[in-house]
Amino acid sequence: MKRFLHIFILIFAVSGTVGCSYLDKEPDTEKTLKSVFDNSNDVYGWLGNVYSGIPDPYMGYSRHLGWEILGDDQTPSERWRQWDWGVIPFILGEWTPSSSWNGNYWAYLPQRIREAMIFIQNVHPLPEQGISAQEVAYMQAECRFLAAYYWYLLANTYGPVPFKPDYIAPTDFDLAELMEGQRPYYEIIDWCEQEMAAVAKILPARYTEARKYGRVTSIMCLAVRARMLLFAASPLVNGNPDYAGHVNRDGEHLFSLTADPERWSKAAEACRELIVLAEEAGHTLYVEQNANGTIDPFASCQNLFLTRFDEGNKEILFARPGGCDYTEYEKHICPTAAGGSGGLGVTQSLVDAFFMRNGLPIDDPESGYVEEGFSVSDDRRGNDWETDCNNGATTAAGTYNMYCNREPRFYTAVSYNGSYFWQEERPYEFFYGQQDNPHTHDAPQNGYLLRKKVSPDTNVKEGNFKYRPGILYRLGEAYLNYAEALNESAPGHNDILLYLNKIRERAGVRQYTAGATDNGHIHVDLADQETMRRLIRAERRVELCCEGIRYDDLRRWKEAETLLNGDFYGMNFSGRNEASFYVRTPYQTRVYKKSYYWFPIHQSEIDKNPKLIQNPYWN
Repeated sequence: MKRFLHIFILIFAVSGTVGCSYLDKEPDTEKTLKSVFDNSNDVYGWLGNVYSGIPDPYMGYSRHLGWEILGDDQTPSERWRQWDWGVIPFILGEWTPSSSWNGNYWAYLPQRIREAMIFIQNVHPLPEQGISAQEVAYMQAECRFLAAYYWYLLANTYGPVPFKPDYIAPTDFDLAELMEGQRPYYEIIDWCEQEMAAVAKILPARYTEARKYGRVTSIMCLAVRARMLLFAASPLVNGNPDYAGHVNRDGEHLFSLTADPERWSKAAEACRELIVLAEEAGHTLYVEQNANGTIDPFASCQNLFLTRFDEGNKEILFARPGGCDYTEYEKHICPTAAGGSGGLGVTQSLVDAFFMRNGLPIDDPESGYVEEGFSVSDDRRGNDWETDCNNGATTAAGTYNMYCNREPRFYTAVSYNGSYFWQEERPYEFFYGQQDNPHTHDAPQNGYLLRKKVSPDTNVKEGNFKYRPGILYRLGEAYLNYAEALNESAPGHNDILLYLNKIRERAGVRQYTAGATDNGHIHVDLADQETMRRLIRAERRVELCCEGIRYDDLRRWKEAETLLNGDFYGMNFSGRNEASFYVRTPYQTRVYKKSYYWFPIHQSEIDKNPKLIQNPYWN
């Protein structure tokens, strides 16, 4: 087995190490490649290992890959860095080409790509073992998609990378021949786009067999393609003058030097195609209703992440097959007094980003936002979700005004002092010395804990966790992607408000109108591209928060240098009473350099392969 692993090593991973996987398991009797693909159990085992590179949207995004920590939504206890929260030093400016990263895509994903290519070339029907010719065709198409998906993840992380698709080294390879330099960014993205579009024409939109849940569908292909093309149209890569001098060893420019508006049109078309075909296949926004038939935005926004596809959650376009680490996710959000670690919170900037109950941002003079002082009465909105919170209230009397009269998504995403703690049927107590703030690394460092994707049925102390899907792509994001791409390619298009309002309607906030303002709508100038850009980005911030998307948004908009630099604020971790706790207090100073837009190629790889060049500004 080890023999053909070396034979089929990909050029990209020439200096990488082969990790522990299905391929590395060497039984007592050494298997040949033929014997593996003549056995259905081994075939599905190999296929499962190809799938294993799909990221975990729970602890993967938070702890291991760190995508959420690198952005400005989630914030972990800084002292957790000693327990393998590897990107915490990165956000503090302690990041060099010699830094290790738990995700290690450079070594790990080429292994999955290699396995996909070997599978495509060797799998064949085994009718007597239940593998038909149609099943083989589907599995080959799935592996084509997964290889393209992993190439996309590599390019999304490192930018231009060594790229030679559909290649498996011959048995008589020369190691020097396998060393390749980077190829231009768009060469990789355009190939991935074509592969995903082609595979989408082969695979079904959905499977009826429960055992195939999580297998690649045409909708999954189109969902990844649409998000990828949105990034590829954005200012970071579409004509960014900062990369004018970034060339490979052959002198080829690795990024486009001229902005191409057609990239935005192509992204809009891809988003539109995804939406049309997804809705034809039965995908819809997830909605729960009150007893009177109206939308319950609280339950809808909360349970979207807790409800399986087979339970009616047709918003899911792409969920990670197999398990996700949501148990550790919830442990790190749960206070120590209730058996958790209680130090994974949200930033003050995310708290401030949520709209008010009337749909306006807190900095709008008409929003009614009040920051200081305390409410004098309960806020009861008459929805079924409230029955489980604060004795039937969204916020109870005595709540700090900053948290009152906010939109429903705020209450399903953020746990603040005095908000309801389902597990122990009581309010959270975050003052220093109270049960939920022992003033250690396992406490809310800035006065907040994360609530989004947390189940009210979980009991960490008793070890009871409710299963939920690991959602990577959903229809709500597709709507916002389409609205953004349209605003950039066809300002004033009516679909911009149509799809923006679909999200706001489900969220229970006032919708926008290009007509006159009334009690039910907020007037906007649809033809004002900059205004609409601001509104779309504000909607993305709250609707998609803590879903692994915000960091890429900040990167592709070239806003990371501004928004991820400087002091980050929260409530006062050391405050023992109302007067000292409810004070905007810096708890962390972050650093974001121009080099950070792309992960560095590890120095050990640069040393081994003379054809590689380091990513921009890392030298």
